[in-house]
Amino acid sequence: MVMGSLPEEVDLAVVGGGVGGYVAAIRGAELGLSVALVEKEKLGGHCLNYACIPSKTLIHISDLFYQMKNAERFGITAGNVKIDAKKMLEWRTLVSKRLEDGVAFLCKSNGIEVVKGTATFLSSNTLQLTNGTSLDFKKAIIATGSMPVKLSGFDLGGNTIDYREALMLDHIPKSMAIIGASYVAVEIGTLYAKFGTEVHIIARSDVLSHFDPDAAALVKRRMAELGVKVHAGAEPVSHTAATVKLSTGEEISSEIIVVAVGLSPYTEGLELGNTKVKLDRKGFVIVDSTLTTTDPNILAIGDVAGEPMLAHKAIRQGVVAAEAASGMKSGYDNLVVPAVIFSDPEVAIAGTLSGDGVSVTKFPLTAVGRAIALGSEMGFVKIAYDKENLVKGVEIVGQDANAMIAEAALAIEMGATLEDIADTIHPHPTFSEAVQEAAEAALGRPMHFFYGKREAKP
Repeated sequence: MVMGSLPEEVDLAVVGGGVGGYVAAIRGAELGLSVALVEKEKLGGHCLNYACIPSKTLIHISDLFYQMKNAERFGITAGNVKIDAKKMLEWRTLVSKRLEDGVAFLCKSNGIEVVKGTATFLSSNTLQLTNGTSLDFKKAIIATGSMPVKLSGFDLGGNTIDYREALMLDHIPKSMAIIGASYVAVEIGTLYAKFGTEVHIIARSDVLSHFDPDAAALVKRRMAELGVKVHAGAEPVSHTAATVKLSTGEEISSEIIVVAVGLSPYTEGLELGNTKVKLDRKGFVIVDSTLTTTDPNILAIGDVAGEPMLAHKAIRQGVVAAEAASGMKSGYDNLVVPAVIFSDPEVAIAGTLSGDGVSVTKFPLTAVGRAIALGSEMGFVKIAYDKENLVKGVEIVGQDANAMIAEAALAIEMGATLEDIADTIHPHPTFSEAVQEAAEAALGRPMHFFYGKREAKP
């Protein structure tokens, strides 16, 4: 389907209508380019329809359900709280549909031609479209994203599903075995555990093994409290319709098996061999600082262009790529891409907590009034800084970490110091005070936590 009559040539062709792709298309249109956007499924792509938005929608619902069932300490008895899984799925689907419709409206309003289907590169200036027509372009942006990695011996079908399908269930399974140990496995496992599902996570090493051990320890402790069983140091070797056999000899009975072992860049069907575009050994499209590929007419953004595979990185790169395609001297030079795990407690990090000459100070949420009032004291803020007190990284573990981490990203991008954060008035009572308190503690002047006698910095 085409929104209008497709021209024979456009200034900018964007292949992939996910969050990076549609942003690139909009920015290109804002700059006066004629733009065509090709999307084979739904506008908003993976994030809006199958991953980011659906998972956070369901996590919110599971949090509400769990809080209502466990509110006695606040003097609230909710009685027999029930979950209607079909209605929950309806809401999750409605949220994605509203956002998809919003993207379609923005594309139409900006004069972007939206083409339903796939695109194949015939050359460095021409695309072959599904509808049989060809489209010449001056510049193209590849924004095809990523796909779930397949696991040998665990073909999808029946009760074996990927994480996208786990977010589309119309019932609450009695048991679930999740193969994988990344943030995706943690998020899905936690949300279903709060609904009452018996959850097993099968981890080759351990959950969140690439994250700060202090943060991972708190998340694992909370998962254990929720009844999640982590099988660390185990690999799945075979399965039947109802069981998964592990390398340790264990057998896990499970109604649903979820394969969540990672993502791989998606370039299938693009026929990049007809262009000068090159891939690296991991299958990512090679780009430079302007996000231009090894073909000067073609740019690439988001998951297909390398790690980290995060939607907000793709959005920023979409803006930069469109500007570069229009002739602006724009470059992708961001110092930091913040990351958030919507676990319980949440984990968010911007920058780094290590490096030569880098020191780290930790401030606990047990000393934050807002955290105590809400009964949400599990967590901390870590702030990393160099000898000149420049902020190099911040990690936030706890409620609302997802919202607070933007302050840290801005601080690092602007070259802020500990003093800049410590001397900025943070509203009280909020969780954000923990970031200010961490900076004050790093300066040797803690207000609400006693670290022992030490000399304050001038």
